[in-house]
Amino acid sequence: MRVPTRRLAVTVLSALAAATAFTAPADARSHQNSISVQEVGHISEGHVTLYGTYACAPSSPRGVQIQVTLTQDAGDRGTTRVGFGGQEAECDGQEHGWSASADANRDLVNLHPGAAAAQARLQTASLHSGFKLSVSSLAQADRDVLLEEKHR
Repeated sequence: MRVPTRRLAVTVLSALAAATAFTAPADARSHQNSISVQEVGHISEGHVTLYGTYACAPSSPRGVQIQVTLTQDAGDRGTTRVGFGGQEAECDGQEHGWSASADANRDLVNLHPGAAAAQARLQTASLHSGFKLSVSSLAQADRDVLLEEKHR
């Protein structure tokens, strides 16, 4: 069976292009967006704090922030869900520590020492024409946490 020269050339070039795509080193910055949540957070009367680490690529959009959502079963009072954070991230490709706190408000009344679920997001928001806000998530971590009482 004879393969036309042109078809053979296209096949060889396609194979080389595919091999190059799969063997060339990836730009490390394209995979540097990450966030984590520590297993233990602190709670005191009217105040809760969670901790973790993050890293984001220097090529990340401006205005990257850390946002946290904490959810806890409050027994007969239902489920308490609190969002907080807003710390601006330094996007230099290095790992950094973060902490996010929420102070006394009506939602924290039902939080208590014990098990909870935390979600941390490394995200950016941008405003488009017509004042339409879009939020992009660069990284997200979900974790069961233990809220330990901390005396101020």
